[in-house]
Amino acid sequence: MKITRAEVEHVARLARLELTDAELDTFTGQMDGILAYVEKLNALDTDGIVPTSHAVPMENAFRADEPTGSIGVENALANAPLRAESFFRVPKVIE
Repeated sequence: MKITRAEVEHVARLARLELTDAELDTFTGQMDGILAYVEKLNALDTDGIVPTSHAVPMENAFRADEPTGSIGVENALANAPLRAESFFRVPKVIE
């Protein structure tokens, strides 16, 4: 599959890109290479191959979601610059 310079110009116009002549030549060659590789991939026989989302088998790496105790109000507010009873005190931003 050969992509033409006119097609690259059309896509660039759709994307609102201003490309120089050198960039158009570069992108035309690169896009042609990408499409040639896709053609090679399309030629492969993939019948009977199950689609996967990862190249290697993976399992959930996260820990189990189990309830635990909280750190407590005093520990949570230990480094607060200002506090009001058991709350953070913040500057007023709306008058």
